[in-house]
Amino acid sequence: MTPSRLEAFSDGVIAILITIMVLELKAPHEATLAALMSVLPVFLSYVLSFVYLGIYWNNHHNMMRAVRSVTGGILWANLHLLFWLSLVSFATAWMGENHFAPLPMALYGVMLLAASLAFLLLQTAIVRHEGPGSAFVRSLGSNAKGKVSPVLYVTGIALAFVNPWLSGACYVAVAAMWVVPDTRFQAVSE
Repeated sequence: MTPSRLEAFSDGVIAILITIMVLELKAPHEATLAALMSVLPVFLSYVLSFVYLGIYWNNHHNMMRAVRSVTGGILWANLHLLFWLSLVSFATAWMGENHFAPLPMALYGVMLLAASLAFLLLQTAIVRHEGPGSAFVRSLGSNAKGKVSPVLYVTGIALAFVNPWLSGACYVAVAAMWVVPDTRFQAVSE
């Protein structure tokens, strides 16, 4: 399988996940500001998750453009990532519907942590295939953001039971850190 086919499949899955998430948004039955404010947690959860899916889509795209070929291990690592991303809709809905309660906030963090580790696993599978001296590995560099993100997720998970707003701040901080597209692989793919 070529990297472009794996990328196209992943693009389709992420597009479906975004579509499923938006279908979970329900308009209030009353035409009042109070009714609109009652769905604000659901909307804010959606926005954060939309940004996260966009980050994964963008970085996955840039990374896969730098891959020469795909192995079975890379395919399974990619499916592992897509599995965790497929749980975004559930975790988002539970967090929003329960107005950022501690347990849903922690579960959201667990899902983000698992997706982050799955992305690192995918990178590891690619590094193993491409080789330690490859252009891919040189482009990957120290991967500082990829190493800091899991630490912030674990912090957010723990803080969910102390102060859910601080937990959410950790999740937003990671998204803010990654919202600028990852351009490390562009030179390899050009």
